Amino acid sequence: MASFKFLSFVLVAIYASIAQAVPFPQHVRHATHQTRHIGRGLEVKAYHPKSSYQTWGAEGVAQPVPAGLKSRATASLSDNAIAFVQSQLGVDASQVSYKSGFAEGSGSYAYVKQAHDGVPFANAVANVAWKDGKIVAFGSSFVNTTNIASSKPSLSVDSLIPKVEQALDGKFNDHPPSLEYLVRDDQSVALTHVVQVSNKEAGTWFEAYVCAHTGKIYSVTDFVAHASYTVLPIQKQIFPEGQVVLKDPQDLLASPFGWHSDGIDNTTNTIGNNVAAFIDGAVTTQTSAGLNFNVAYDDTIDPTVQSNMDAAIVNAFYVANTVHDFTYRYGFTESAFNFQDNNFGKGGRAGDSVLMSVQDASGLNNANFATPPDGQSGVCRMFIWDLTNPRRDGSVENDIIVHEMTHGITNRMTGGGTGRCLQTVEAGGMGEGWSDAMAEWVAQKSANVQDFVVGQYVTENPAGIRTFPYSTNPAVNPLRYSSVAQFNEVHVIGEVWANMLHNVYAALVAERGFSTQALTNPNTNEGNVVYMHLFLDALLLQPCNPTFVSARDAWIQADQNRFNGANKCTIFKAFASRGLGLNAREDFVDNADLPAGC
Repeated sequence: MASFKFLSFVLVAIYASIAQAVPFPQHVRHATHQTRHIGRGLEVKAYHPKSSYQTWGAEGVAQPVPAGLKSRATASLSDNAIAFVQSQLGVDASQVSYKSGFAEGSGSYAYVKQAHDGVPFANAVANVAWKDGKIVAFGSSFVNTTNIASSKPSLSVDSLIPKVEQALDGKFNDHPPSLEYLVRDDQSVALTHVVQVSNKEAGTWFEAYVCAHTGKIYSVTDFVAHASYTVLPIQKQIFPEGQVVLKDPQDLLASPFGWHSDGIDNTTNTIGNNVAAFIDGAVTTQTSAGLNFNVAYDDTIDPTVQSNMDAAIVNAFYVANTVHDFTYRYGFTESAFNFQDNNFGKGGRAGDSVLMSVQDASGLNNANFATPPDGQSGVCRMFIWDLTNPRRDGSVENDIIVHEMTHGITNRMTGGGTGRCLQTVEAGGMGEGWSDAMAEWVAQKSANVQDFVVGQYVTENPAGIRTFPYSTNPAVNPLRYSSVAQFNEVHVIGEVWANMLHNVYAALVAERGFSTQALTNPNTNEGNVVYMHLFLDALLLQPCNPTFVSARDAWIQADQNRFNGANKCTIFKAFASRGLGLNAREDFVDNADLPAGC
């Protein structure tokens, strides 16, 4: 349970480096490359083969019969996935390595990797989705293996770990290394040892791909996503009124033993099956023998006063658990790679509750979330903000916590639980956009959709910290698909995607109305309920390192799968209103075309 692994794991810390532009054409740079400056002067140009992506709408395509079987009905999910990948890419079954998958209702999802001599590829992947037995979506970044290294390592991983530690300025975190092929941007394929390294003081957590023949570090996965709420300080604002006492807010469908038990062990502190919330440094939780965590936050005094630390821990614990519970209702379950210590035999890998470090000492004026693969705990780090006097605590601004938790959701659900499939500049930017969009979804209170601003409280800036409020009004927010061509940084790209999703949300609510019970009842057809279903369904359908275009297509296919395409025109019109129309290509040129009938 979290209480046992918590004390040892809390030493792992996170921080994300800022991605810089690389000298490739704009669409290539966003879709395949990312340069990171890491540790002691190390520069790594990460490469991810461009994904192809196709959806088939309501018709779908037939599943080929796997080799050696008489019918599709007797085949396993892995057999079917491998057979379809073979049929589409013309590869041998030995070149396809099944990674993960699950079935939910009438839909199924499988994630596979390219393989050679039994060694999987790290960045050549594919995903297949079925609806009622027919294939409805397929994404692939498989590559040619003409120029591939020997599958037998020349160097042992143990001999390379010290070099990786030095280069990344961290320590090996004892997560078992793996041997994986890595496609490079010259289309050669290197054999690499994959090693995780972290540094508490610097707040880093990386996964390094180091050549098993030469010892050179070829790529790095950064498990951290930052919220980056950086703005000019303005007048101090009083902490918003509204704290209330909630009785048993847990959703017992999503958390069957409540928030303080994994079904085996019970706790009386802010450690449970989904989340462990604590103050960094002192490694202290908030404790109550009667589970009455009733301490009010007072922002007229410093966040580090004991009563405020106690209140901040409880609020972070409450918000993070609430995100776990409502996203569980909409599909972020154990089999879909969520964060839980005990998965209750429902699939996925257990032992990975979120570690929520409140008032983390590694930074100021920010927050971040590290998303390692399914089975390793996600880590959320919440910082104090010093833009006001007294200072303010990000753990009592709920949109910051929701934003960070959503990084865990999107990184896990895209690509089958690897935490590796939002790594290009464009996909990373969309990750920031999804996080803002989720924070908005929680905050909208009625069918009267309001413009949305992020980070007002901690910065004491009513305009927030994004370039524009999220709005359907182009005069308020002019960002369009073509705007992405101007941007090289993930948070700014995220603003474009989040504003598109704001427009999709507003259109669905205008069409279908608003449910005040959306957090706990996903079984109605109001616009905000439909939106959240499509939000999460599309994550499972989209390819590794999606683009704006492929992510839009995944939304359309998700609507076809769940609602028989009832919202296709509404969604397309919203995307097209911001330049992501039917014939938009991956070149950041606006297009306003709509499908026939819309």
